[in-house]
Amino acid sequence: MYAIVEIGGQQLKVEEKAKVYVNLMDAEEGSTVDFERVLLVDNDGKVTVGKPVVEGAKVSAKVLTHVKGDKVLVFKKKRRKGYQKMNGHRQQYTQIEIEKITA
Repeated sequence: MYAIVEIGGQQLKVEEKAKVYVNLMDAEEGSTVDFERVLLVDNDGKVTVGKPVVEGAKVSAKVLTHVKGDKVLVFKKKRRKGYQKMNGHRQQYTQIEIEKITA
């Protein structure tokens, strides 16, 4: 059984007991969060597609930890002008574990 869920503006394919990284959420570590925006549910071959969401479906997940991703370098240069600039950042993510998919 899997579901397509919209979390933080991104659509993710999730299964039970799967661990996924999503954009940083305002939730404490160890807390449980519910996602109501379920776009598709596949229950052993029986596919239910929402218009735009599946009625009565939700996904429960447990927040495991908050982590930083790899460093992303941004380099800008204008040739023959002597201009170059380097900047970078580390994106923050929340690791969640999918506990239950209710359809």
